[in-house]
Amino acid sequence: MYVRTHAHATPDKAALIDQAGAVLTYAELDARSNQLAHYLRGLGLTRGDHIAAVMENCPTYLVIVWAALRSGLYVTPVNSHLTGPETGAIVKHCEAQVLLTSERLLEVAAVARVEAPLCRAGLVIGSSTENFESFDAAISGLATTPVPDESQGSLQYYSSGTTGQPKAFIRPLPDEPVDSGPPNSTVIKNIHGFDEHTIYLSPAPLYHAAPSAFSVAVQTFGGTVVLMERFDAREALRLIEAHRVSHSQWVPTMFVRMLGLPEQERTRFDHSSLRHAVHSAAPCSIMVKQAMIDWWGPIITEYYGGSEGIGGTWIDSEQWLSHHGSVGKSRFGVAHIVNDGGLEVPVGQTGVIYFENREFDAGYAKDPDANRSQRLDDHPDWATYGDVGYVDDEGYIYLTDRASFMIVSGGVNIYPREIEDVLSEHPAVADVAVIGVPNEEFGEEVKAIVELWSQYSPSDELAEELIDWCRPRLAGYKRPRSVEFIDVLPRMPTGKLAKGPLRAPYWVNHDSRII
Repeated sequence: MYVRTHAHATPDKAALIDQAGAVLTYAELDARSNQLAHYLRGLGLTRGDHIAAVMENCPTYLVIVWAALRSGLYVTPVNSHLTGPETGAIVKHCEAQVLLTSERLLEVAAVARVEAPLCRAGLVIGSSTENFESFDAAISGLATTPVPDESQGSLQYYSSGTTGQPKAFIRPLPDEPVDSGPPNSTVIKNIHGFDEHTIYLSPAPLYHAAPSAFSVAVQTFGGTVVLMERFDAREALRLIEAHRVSHSQWVPTMFVRMLGLPEQERTRFDHSSLRHAVHSAAPCSIMVKQAMIDWWGPIITEYYGGSEGIGGTWIDSEQWLSHHGSVGKSRFGVAHIVNDGGLEVPVGQTGVIYFENREFDAGYAKDPDANRSQRLDDHPDWATYGDVGYVDDEGYIYLTDRASFMIVSGGVNIYPREIEDVLSEHPAVADVAVIGVPNEEFGEEVKAIVELWSQYSPSDELAEELIDWCRPRLAGYKRPRSVEFIDVLPRMPTGKLAKGPLRAPYWVNHDSRII
């Protein structure tokens, strides 16, 4: 594994620098990930077993990831904003045998362990408790050399499904030798030019697929990750200057916040070291992206895809400036635009975006319905993320909507069904629809449209009560920011809710209904 190579060749080089300036060297990353791998083997975990981590961004996060990647295990990073029951549902679903957490999230992790009976051990970054052993104490004294049966592991990411249940995309473990490094790291390297000189700023949570995959790729090839615990616009600019950052990855909300700083404050920092600034995860408005190119120069790139690996696009600044609003051409997978009847439509016409990819060999764990709905019956090699758009006559793809009405707020995917299920349990709610409406900073925000039972009357107080109802039941980013009352929700004779007419008034002045 390349981490081992770098530990031998440049043991004192920084594999990671945290926001406060603390350094994790390659020698330390190699030794500590080996020690954790030995601990997990000592518990009886073997190739193909699962562990899970729920914690804020910290150096130990990547130690945990590398321990799994070098011992043939799946590691699931759990969203650190979820409640205990939500976390427990994921830990239970992936059958994690070990849960790792931080002192800050210990209460959440404790609830999760109760709800996941197969989880037989817990480690905490900090002092031991009744149910969680201290991470440092657990690995202390264990061998810093590799386990004898090293093999490649993998990250397994979760999101909420449209049914509100956890949904994980899982792919077979790589068969390549462990020293070859994770397969997707080479793909990332080739696209973004990572090497041993790369200094990569990671301002986003590591429980997201892209930040963790990019950080692993940087360390695979001997670069340095500069890890923010949480994003702050001014602090991000300071870190770029302080560490001479060469590569960075963002979501559009971060662009908005940096652009929103007073001009004197945001221009005081030197960003001349930046060679690549990539964004993804959510649509970026034309105005915001143009402003970033004007500020940072033509170093802004964008990709569209997903952790499933169905297909993906890429576009640089020069291409975008002549194709405003595009997410680029297919980088892997052949794009097809398909209508409701399952037929491919001509150039310029809108439909669901499918990618034809014969190397796509993964699927949703324990969810055959999701796997079937993702593909076309007549084209089993075609699969979709559920987005709607079109292709121009040069092959550039443009997104216009989401077939699932999924909400993307600040780069985070939010599925309405889960929120609707929670609100429907309130005694005043007869029917409910949750939609995404425009938000200047986050792209979209969650709005609940509620039909009340006849004995209840709309009021500001009831709206606040419904939002409060969600607090103990949903993570903060899922809770409605606003509630609107309606006499009757527009349901079809089949019972299907017509969300299009509900969303349309909010998006009238937007060229695209997803930004």
